Amino acid sequence: MPPRLAPERDPMSVLRPITDEEYAAWLARAVPEYAQEKVTSGQWAAEAALALSRQEFEDLLPEGRDSPDNHLHTVLAPDGSSVGTLWFVVKERAGRRIAYVLDITIAPAHRRAGHAIRAFQALEDEAARLQLTGVALHVFGHNLAAQGLYAKLGYVATNVHMFKPLPGPGG
Repeated sequence: MPPRLAPERDPMSVLRPITDEEYAAWLARAVPEYAQEKVTSGQWAAEAALALSRQEFEDLLPEGRDSPDNHLHTVLAPDGSSVGTLWFVVKERAGRRIAYVLDITIAPAHRRAGHAIRAFQALEDEAARLQLTGVALHVFGHNLAAQGLYAKLGYVATNVHMFKPLPGPGG
């Protein structure tokens, strides 16, 4: 069973709503990073990736940080400083409402210090407060570090898509 925060711990001491300034900085970073992940995973061609990523973000966040059912948070260190972001959306899955994590990023200088674990624990508490029944996410196949973290936190694979490139034209 994954570690849990003490019940008296307020998840908002770890997560707080993202500010307008933080949202703009996050979006400027997240759009090209997502485009690159899609290229690395072989899902998008490099020349189209940035435009496709921008369109996907616009579709998912039509009203920016105030888009319905989207929850964008700044991840806070114990001292209250900002160390990353967490974005989840409320979705329906098998007739139940869940939190679906679309992005979790911890700034490189703050990685491997337990911030992602604390963020996911706070997310579980926030999802329970919102009366959601679970947390789901997607992880790129090449992101082995994230897969290890999620397994440590108790997440299990529900679908696995695999691909093998073939030699020859375009391969």
